Amino acid sequence: MRLRTFRRDTITRPVFKWASRIIPPISETERDAIEAGTVWWDGELFTGDPDWRKLLAMPPAKLSAEEQDFMRGPVRELCAMVDDWKINWEQRDLPREVWDFLRGKKFFGMIIPKKYGGLGFSNTAHSEVVRTVSSCSVVAGVTVMVPNSLGPSELLMHFGTDEQRDYWLPRLADGREIPCFALTSPDAGSDAAAMTDTGVVEYGEWEGEKVLGVRLNFHKRYITLGPIATVAGIAFKMYDPENHLGRGKKLGITVALLPTSMPGVTHGERHIPQFTHFQNGPLYGEDVFLPLDLILGGKKQIGQGWKMLMTALAAGRGISLPAQSAAAAAICARSSGAYARVRTQFDVPIGMFEGIRKPLADIAANIYQIDAARRLTIAALDEGHRPSVISAIMKFHATERMRDSVGKAMDIHGGKAIIDGPRNYLASQYRSVPIGITVEGANILTRNLMIFGQGAVRSHPYMLKEILALSEQEGEKGLDTFDKMLWRHVGHAFATLWRAFVRGWSGGRIGPAPDGAAMPGYWKQLSRHAAAFALLADLSLLTLGGALKRKEMISARLGDILSELYLLGAVLKRFEAEGRHEEDRPIVDYLMRQGQGRIAAAFAGVLDNLPSRWAAFLVRLVAFPAGVSAPTPSDELTSAVAETLMKDSPQRDRLTPDIYLGEGHAEHPLKDLERALRHVIAVAPLEKRMRDMHVRDLEAARDKGVISEAEFAQLTEAKAAVDRVIAVDAFPMEEISPIATQHRRKKTTRDERSARSDATQ
Repeated sequence: MRLRTFRRDTITRPVFKWASRIIPPISETERDAIEAGTVWWDGELFTGDPDWRKLLAMPPAKLSAEEQDFMRGPVRELCAMVDDWKINWEQRDLPREVWDFLRGKKFFGMIIPKKYGGLGFSNTAHSEVVRTVSSCSVVAGVTVMVPNSLGPSELLMHFGTDEQRDYWLPRLADGREIPCFALTSPDAGSDAAAMTDTGVVEYGEWEGEKVLGVRLNFHKRYITLGPIATVAGIAFKMYDPENHLGRGKKLGITVALLPTSMPGVTHGERHIPQFTHFQNGPLYGEDVFLPLDLILGGKKQIGQGWKMLMTALAAGRGISLPAQSAAAAAICARSSGAYARVRTQFDVPIGMFEGIRKPLADIAANIYQIDAARRLTIAALDEGHRPSVISAIMKFHATERMRDSVGKAMDIHGGKAIIDGPRNYLASQYRSVPIGITVEGANILTRNLMIFGQGAVRSHPYMLKEILALSEQEGEKGLDTFDKMLWRHVGHAFATLWRAFVRGWSGGRIGPAPDGAAMPGYWKQLSRHAAAFALLADLSLLTLGGALKRKEMISARLGDILSELYLLGAVLKRFEAEGRHEEDRPIVDYLMRQGQGRIAAAFAGVLDNLPSRWAAFLVRLVAFPAGVSAPTPSDELTSAVAETLMKDSPQRDRLTPDIYLGEGHAEHPLKDLERALRHVIAVAPLEKRMRDMHVRDLEAARDKGVISEAEFAQLTEAKAAVDRVIAVDAFPMEEISPIATQHRRKKTTRDERSARSDATQ
């Protein structure tokens, strides 16, 4: 006891005073964001010594029999009802029969428990439904996604009162109410503290009686389903200038359930997000009076709005946008591989050119990795975790890899993909890319501030406890807590230093890997990088303190390392969980080399720019004595991965399962593409025979006996199928431009006059 008292007073107390100066106190908004959700695998990664056995032991994401029936039935029926071209270019909305179908089949109540009339589906089912629907139409996918995300069904289930759940959830489940969530305003996007929407506690009239409530004034924008919503979950700053509630004048960010039919509420006109016509628009409120009963969660949840939102986002970011990203990436993989096989230049498929194989390989790797991480994350959500840091990783990296896939798919398709029309299966995905990048936390903010910034405090074994101790009002109590955490942290730091040294100096050969796992070398390299990351994170926090908030580039690179550790672990887990398919090994090799290269670049970026040069030198000496190596996939490996997308095989089906390929439509461009691929593969031996005989013309080959009449018909059918795929749309002038039509008419009139004049002469 004396030794501990001596340690506290002579060592810990000066450190406590120093840390109090360099680490600013956490604001209420920051604290709510940090404490939202739960710590899961991100906590393991921050230890520097993750137990990979726990990752492999995580049960895989699975659909129940009922959920599988829903996927085979209503989901496929919905996809067959949707024409994405007509929605965006003619109807500007889902058709009325689609809205009725969504209500009737309870698509808006997937996450609502059965006792309230919902479907009671798992997070896995939620993700899979959104993924499949989004593969046929982004508009339909968003429309299904929003009521099952921020809702406000999710918030009601977690925070609502019994009375609120009993009233609202059945109405939301069967579609009597269409929900939206209103958070963003012109002056407050990512910075919720800047919100100018207000609710003032006062007495007002409600259903003929004088009651205590809030007077709302707000201007919200970018509200998905806002133009048609009948109930909005609305966030505002709540004030009580007369102290009616006895809790002071500033009550904090609060959420209320707002029937949009109330006097003073205006929907506003529609936004058009990138010519993707899901319902989106502003909401306005002027002197709208609500009783306190409509505060979500009742009086006890007043001022808890930001924490509620962050908790809900912790789940939503891990489900909705990763599902949509997986859909877009799967469409890119499926279509680009097929198109690269059927489209020829210089008498060979364009997929044979190495310049095409590199983007094809990246597209194949992206879809494998997005789905690996998506399935791992929703499995964790189904286990009851609400990992806010992991969800931020998923939101950022799923949408960024989707962006990469879409851009490279456009490059491979060339002119085919830039001409709009019903035949273009990529344009809608391309237009919607910035939407996924921007919503639920803009990606720039997510990467630079949230992933490592929130993770360092939330997921670190000791950091949050130390910061809270520094914020403790009772100094001696805070000092006692800080003393305990500080010395545990010191012990952790020395253990991390030793692990980083052993694993670094052995080149990653010494380090833990799961017993019996395939590819143990990759697991050991992840263990090496995890130890180096934990060491670098601790030294960055120690030397920068609160200034790390302003060092966004360093924070972003540390977040990149953390993210890659999670994503690559998910890839290795998927390989194990799916039975170690040997044909998938090249994709895993490609991803691991690619990911290790990204990790190396991030480490080098931090070490080159860390202001404390002694800390950077120490990490290099301990963890990277031979330098930070950055492996890259070989050309041979790249070609092998690209080949996986150009074959009509079970592997290709496993990479792109359950996406909609137009099977329910009489005509659909993806159906045409799949048909052309099968034809081209079938006639490949015949074409080779013709090349060997130096005959290119089909009729000449038939006349010379190189091919039979039946083979001639087969080749002719294949050519027609390919021609149908390569064709692009064109429209009558009068449908495209009335002005151009007028010019054409004037020109025709002038030409006719000139012709008459010439005839007269």
